[in-house]
Amino acid sequence: MKEKKKVLIVEDEKSLRDIFVDFLRRETDWEIYEAEDGEEALDVLKEHLPDVMVLDILMPKMDGIVLIKKMEAEKISEKTKIIFLTNSSELSTIQAVSSSSVIGYFVKSNIDMREVMERINQVFL
Repeated sequence: MKEKKKVLIVEDEKSLRDIFVDFLRRETDWEIYEAEDGEEALDVLKEHLPDVMVLDILMPKMDGIVLIKKMEAEKISEKTKIIFLTNSSELSTIQAVSSSSVIGYFVKSNIDMREVMERINQVFL
């Protein structure tokens, strides 16, 4: 039996996180995990080793940039590809991240769930 693809949604806004999780569970057969901040995401990464992480930048406790640095320092889930969720004012922050794991970003105000699903699916091809 083929192993299911794993996706982690890391977003501190519960309503937005729920939209992602509900949509992806309804439209795919992927294993979907969720976390509300970087600390919780770190635990999920260690336990489930997701293929893709959709990651908010600004979050309480630990932001997305710090999470990526911890992942790299601790060599946690090096295979996990990262798609940022951001507000347009944070684009320069994304450009400053030099991780080869980062494969793109989506601006929250212009989010299209089908496009997000397609971008995630490209990782699996």
